[in-house]
Amino acid sequence: MVSLEQLWIPIVLSAVLVFVASSIIHMVIKWHASDYQPLKNEEAVRAALRAGNVQQGQYVVPYCSDMKEMKKPEMMQKYVEGPNALISVMKSGAPSMGKPLGLWFGLILAFTIVAAYLASRTVPQGASFLAVCRVVSLVTFLGYAGGSVSNAIWMGKTWPSAVKDLADGFIYALVTAATFGWLWPR
Repeated sequence: MVSLEQLWIPIVLSAVLVFVASSIIHMVIKWHASDYQPLKNEEAVRAALRAGNVQQGQYVVPYCSDMKEMKKPEMMQKYVEGPNALISVMKSGAPSMGKPLGLWFGLILAFTIVAAYLASRTVPQGASFLAVCRVVSLVTFLGYAGGSVSNAIWMGKTWPSAVKDLADGFIYALVTAATFGWLWPR
């Protein structure tokens, strides 16, 4: 059995490499640039949200407090008329990338530690590159990509955008797995 202490170099290195890969995907290749579209009446929507004193949080339009209300004809008419929306509102103020990037790196590190723990308990010392990659890639792929499909099913994320997220997760899983396979204790 391999100890987690033996895996600290692949844990940290793979987390850094995934962070770099995600930065390239989002800032250089920009294949997610088309995932979000502008509203034709953005200023009117912004004014309506400000007038409603909308605070940070998640909102649904039309709002329905329980499933019984959803069956009422007037509620069904709202759904038929549309638009139907899930809205995430962030805090007002100048955008800052520092905190989200730090949290993203922390999430990458968490996925990597979980994968390292599972691999340390299931893959023996001296295992082949592919044996290590099988375990690490599966665990990290599920971590990176699993939520995207759920968001496409329940939250209205477009399927093309979800497929791009799956591709991201696949790339991140390969980077993590290759790092672990390369640095696995022999």
